[in-house]
Amino acid sequence: MQLPKRVHIIGICGVATSALAIAFHKKGVGVTGSDKGFFPPISTELEKHGVPFYAGWHPEKMVESGKPDVIIVGTASGSQNPETAYAKENGITMYSFAEAIGKFFVKEKSLVCVGTWGKTSSSALLSFILEKANLNPTYMFGGISLSHEASAKLTDSKWSVFEGDEYKSSPTDSTAKFFHYKPTHLLLTAVSWDHADLYPAEKDYFNVFEKLITSIPRNGLIVANTDNGGVVKLIGKFKGKVISYGKTNADYTYENIQQTQNGLDFTIRVSDIPKSESPFRIHSTMIGAFQAENITGCFVMAHSIGISPETIVKSIGEFQGLKRRLEKRLNDKITIFDDIAHSPEKASSVLQNLRSIYRGKIIAVFEPNSGGRSRESIAKYDNAFKDADIVIIPRLTKLKIVENEKNQAMEGDELTKVIGSTHSNAHYIENDGKVVTFLKSQTNKSDTIVFLGSHGFRGMIEETIKTFQGYVLE
Repeated sequence: MQLPKRVHIIGICGVATSALAIAFHKKGVGVTGSDKGFFPPISTELEKHGVPFYAGWHPEKMVESGKPDVIIVGTASGSQNPETAYAKENGITMYSFAEAIGKFFVKEKSLVCVGTWGKTSSSALLSFILEKANLNPTYMFGGISLSHEASAKLTDSKWSVFEGDEYKSSPTDSTAKFFHYKPTHLLLTAVSWDHADLYPAEKDYFNVFEKLITSIPRNGLIVANTDNGGVVKLIGKFKGKVISYGKTNADYTYENIQQTQNGLDFTIRVSDIPKSESPFRIHSTMIGAFQAENITGCFVMAHSIGISPETIVKSIGEFQGLKRRLEKRLNDKITIFDDIAHSPEKASSVLQNLRSIYRGKIIAVFEPNSGGRSRESIAKYDNAFKDADIVIIPRLTKLKIVENEKNQAMEGDELTKVIGSTHSNAHYIENDGKVVTFLKSQTNKSDTIVFLGSHGFRGMIEETIKTFQGYVLE
């Protein structure tokens, strides 16, 4: 499809929408954007690539250089702001982010990584492998890669790789984003009830994945993690080719995981390759034993579309990972990590991995997403932080309050009590400066601090790093 000449993105400061802006900009499309606020690393990425943006919703600024051909509306930007109202009044075509991907980015061979967890790391790694194999894919994933120039790219290749999100497409369209990406090849990592704000019952969540699975063409392919019970429950709905991966009883198995502060080493065996040629020895600089599962899924998909094992193994070793996925922000007498884990399950997984690597105290600063603040998620917090010595809940990001809503989201003090029911050292600290001061008072040599959550922590990470750089610890 022919690209528009001018695009304006409302809500440009999202990880995915900013990546979309950069990809359009690189193809010569005039791009502008607006949002209610801008924070690193997104703002710095937009500035680095020369994409202009401004704070707030201002129709006069939106049309300053001429009326846009297309306006793309981010999920969190709201449907009633002045810019969307102007677009409606003036007949400007509006797309959700997911619709724009579907119209301008999806290629003949559409590889989509989906699942409750693992999809961002997997889509980034898979696109990197295809690039190293000279397939020149179009791609988009919702993170900032340490190995890609940007998180999205638009090419003329027949291949595309996307992170497929099960969340709603726009404020007015509850259709899951991944339906717009028309997958021919699906990498299914895990299915475990999440986003309780959108899917109030577990069956609602599973139904949307079942619908996606049955939409794959019969001559397509699903690569499935059969170690995950949710995946096993759903995969029989597909009548085409399924290739499984897991620790045991799968077409591709991974084993002998060794984890250190320098990364992961493990092996992958392929059931239909002679033992003399398998296993393949994998080294990755990424931290977290769970990444072995993601890496294996990418290995399987890449191998299944004809990329040689040698190219795949080499690419895995070169891939540096993503910002905010167990990203090591300080590696000194203490270690500071930043991770996007915004649910109790994801936080638990990160903490378990850190506990297996580091010997000092582990202090977790946690802010959940909106689903993790719902009352339906309370049971999931039982023992979720057992691998942390101290848990801190900071002031939580303000959510839009719906009047007469029966189950209002938990605030920080209530969430602390929920976690405190199974953890004896949980603290609610409303003031950001006092969070940093408390961290300083509780941290000794060889301890680890990890910030867990989808929001940016309002500069607390940077302040904590400054506090400990050059600070003498006992």
